[in-house]
Amino acid sequence: MIARLRAFVRRHWPALRLRTILLSVLIFAGILPGLSAIFLRVYENTLVRQTEAELVAQAVVLSAVAASDWPGAVVVPLDPGRRDDPGYYRPEPATIDLGSTPVLPARPSPRVAAAPDAGAIEVAARLGPVIEQTSRTTLASILLLDRNGTIVLGYGRGGGLADLTEVRSALAGQPRTVLRRNDAYHPRYSMEWLSRAAGLRIHHARPILVNGRVEGVVVAARSPRALFKGLYQDRIKIGLGVVGTLGVIALLAVLVSRGIARPIEALSRATRDVASGGGVLPPAPATAAVEIQTLYEDFGRMAQAVDRRSRYLRDFAAAVSHEFKTPLSGIQGAVELLQDHEMDPAQRRRFLDNIASDARRLSALVTRLLDLARADMARPQAGLSVDVRPPIAKAVDARSSRLAISATFENETPRVAVPASTIEMVVSTLLENSRQAGATAVNISAAVESDRLVVTLADNGPGVAPGDAGRIFEPFFTTRRGEGGAGLGLSIASALLEANDATLDLQPTTEGAAFKLAMPLAH
Repeated sequence: MIARLRAFVRRHWPALRLRTILLSVLIFAGILPGLSAIFLRVYENTLVRQTEAELVAQAVVLSAVAASDWPGAVVVPLDPGRRDDPGYYRPEPATIDLGSTPVLPARPSPRVAAAPDAGAIEVAARLGPVIEQTSRTTLASILLLDRNGTIVLGYGRGGGLADLTEVRSALAGQPRTVLRRNDAYHPRYSMEWLSRAAGLRIHHARPILVNGRVEGVVVAARSPRALFKGLYQDRIKIGLGVVGTLGVIALLAVLVSRGIARPIEALSRATRDVASGGGVLPPAPATAAVEIQTLYEDFGRMAQAVDRRSRYLRDFAAAVSHEFKTPLSGIQGAVELLQDHEMDPAQRRRFLDNIASDARRLSALVTRLLDLARADMARPQAGLSVDVRPPIAKAVDARSSRLAISATFENETPRVAVPASTIEMVVSTLLENSRQAGATAVNISAAVESDRLVVTLADNGPGVAPGDAGRIFEPFFTTRRGEGGAGLGLSIASALLEANDATLDLQPTTEGAAFKLAMPLAH
C-alpha cells in the first residue's frame, strides 16, 4: 500500500522551481499565525475573556455600591496607608477558556420562591436606575438577588435562581463565572459555524457582602463579542498586520532569491558550460548564503580537479602510447630480424639482449604505472602520529653507499600525520633523483613552519633548469628518457603526499636542487 502510494506521488508530483517552493513556505509561515488565531480559537478565546472581564468589572462596581447602600451597613473608612501595601491591589484573572471550560445548559426560568427580603427590595429601588443605565450601555442582563436567591430586580422578578451553579457559589461567598448555552441564538451569517462562542452566553455571579455576611448577589450575563464582528472591528489593525506580514514575506523572498535561488541557477548554468568543455565558474555572489558560497568554492575545486584529471588522462594516454611504442617497436624489429635472417651467435645474442632490455623497461613502466594509480587512489589515514626520523634514516641507509648524506634534526622533532612508508618512499625517490642528476652530497634538515613540519633535501648537483622547474612533477616528464627514465618517480611521490594533505615543492637555490617536503603535524 505504501509502495503504491509512493509510486502514485512520484508520477503526479509537479516539477517545482526552488524559488516557488521557498516562496510557498514563506507565505504559509506568514499566514499560519492567522489560521491558528481563527481555527485554534486563540483570537476568539481572547474575545470571550474580554467579555468576562467586562462582566466582572460591572458586577464588582454594582455589588460594592449595593453593599455600601444596604440597610444597616457599617462603612469602615479606608486607611490610606493600606494602599501602599503590595498585596492591596489584586486583579481578578479570567477563568473562562473555550477549550476546557464545560458548557452548561441554558439558564432555566426562575422557579417559585419565597417573598424577597425587604432590605434587598429597598436597595433595588435605589439601584434600579443605575442598573438600567448600565444594561442599556453594555447590553448585559443584570439581576439583583437577595440572600435566598430570589430575584428582586431584573427579568423574572419574584422568582428564584438559588439552584444555579454560579448563584450557589456566590451565596457561599465566592464569585463564579460559567458558560451556558444561549437558546435564543439564531445564526445570521454563513460563516458563524466557525465560531464556537456564537451560541454561548457568559454568566457571572458576585456576592454582596454587608458587614462580612452575604446579603445578596449580582448576576450579570452577556453573549461574547462575535468572532467575525470582532475581526471587523479590528479590521484596521488586522489589515496593517497582513500588509506588514506580506511586506516581510516579500523582503524575505528577495533575500532568499538573491541568497539561494539565483546563485544555484547561476551555478547550474556554469555546470552545464563546464560539462560541455567550456565556460568559467563565476565567483559566488556577495549576497549568497554562506553554504552557497562554500558550494561555489567546492564546485570550483571540483571543476579544477576534473580539468586537471582530463588533461592528465590526455597526457597519460599520449605518454603511455609513446613510452610503450618505442620498446615495442624495438622488440618487434628484433623479432622480425631473428625470424627472417640467419645470424651468428654473437649477433643473435645482441638482439636477444635488446629484447630483454626493452622487456625490462616495459615491466618497470607497468610497475610505475601501478604505483601511480595506487598513489592517485590513496586516502588519508585517521589518527596517524609518526616520528619522521626512523623512515628517513632507513631511506638514507639504502643510499649512503652512493651519496654523502647528512641529516640535521632537533632533539624534539614533532610527529606528523603521514604514513612512515610514504615518508620513506618519498625520501628514497628524492635521494635517487639527486644521485641520477649527478649530485654527490645531500643535506637533510627539518623545521616547524606554522602547523607543518618541513623537511628539506638539498644536494650539490647541477640543479634544475628554469625551463624544467615547472614540469618536474608532471607524469612522464623526464630529462633522462634516453637512459630509460619514465618520469613517474616525482609524480608518484607528489600524489602520495597529496593524499595525506602534505606537499612537495622545488625550492629555488643558487646551486644544486632543494626539495621541501611539508607534512601536517599530528594532533
